Amino acid sequence: MLSVESINTFYDRSHILHDVSFEAGGDEVVALLGRNGVGKTTTMKSVMGLTPPRSGRITFEGEDITGNRSDDIANRGIGYVPQNRGMFPNLTVHENLRMGLGTAPRQESRFEAVYDRFPRVEERLNQRAGTLSGGEQQMVAMARALVRDPKLVLMDEPTEGLMPALIPEIADITQNIADAGYAIVLVEQNVDLVLDIADRVYLMDNGRIQEHATPDQLRESEEILERYLGVQ
Repeated sequence: MLSVESINTFYDRSHILHDVSFEAGGDEVVALLGRNGVGKTTTMKSVMGLTPPRSGRITFEGEDITGNRSDDIANRGIGYVPQNRGMFPNLTVHENLRMGLGTAPRQESRFEAVYDRFPRVEERLNQRAGTLSGGEQQMVAMARALVRDPKLVLMDEPTEGLMPALIPEIADITQNIADAGYAIVLVEQNVDLVLDIADRVYLMDNGRIQEHATPDQLRESEEILERYLGVQ
């Protein structure tokens, strides 16, 4: 479904991603793991066209989307849950969800499907997004990405900044989205969450993919987790 081939991405003159390559199939959860600042978020932004790579190739369902506009990429079927949620705090929850549609035609069935998955979001429709709790904002961000019914969802740090008690709930929602048939590329610092729901894991360091393994392989290799994550 998604193929990222040897992309190199820069911020001005700073070379952030170095020949990054990975793949995500249509029926799996693929995770990118690594310490802060190793290029995980830049990878997601490169796929979404927010920081286009200067070289390399990104294909989605066999079509080259390298350097395409973000709205075109979204229209092709890629949803994006950004780091820090990307709320419009002065807009209502419903207005934030409408932003997720972009130029796509409004279909009430899309909203109803999202409300079925996120009943708490439906309860807060007329509330300003900036007044929600962190967990509720994360649910709105996830719902906004799903309102177009994408084929692939990019999730960047969905549990970042949440109270520990809320992390299992967000993990369950992420698992439910995967179980519903959505492909997911997940960036996450919570190693246990990743090992529980991912099918395959890529480990990043210094802007490069350094290792590729299954969760079972990583559970059996403390040395790899310690090397790239400092986890013992």
